[in-house]
Amino acid sequence: MQETKTITPPVMDDRNAWRYGFNPQAEIWNGRLAMIGFLAAALIEIFSGQGFLHFWGLI
Repeated sequence: MQETKTITPPVMDDRNAWRYGFNPQAEIWNGRLAMIGFLAAALIEIFSGQGFLHFWGLI
C-alpha cells in the first residue's frame, strides 16, 4: 500500500506588508501605485481637455 503525501505550499508573508528591497511585496505595491498614477493622468486628460504635461505647464 502506498502512502499519500500531502504537499503544502510555502508560507508567504503578508502580501500587503510594506517591505523594502527586491521582494514580491515591493513589486505588488509598485504595480498598485503605477495603476493609481496612470488613472490620475487619464482623469486629468479627460476632465481638463489637455495632455498631462500641458496641464502641469511642462510643455
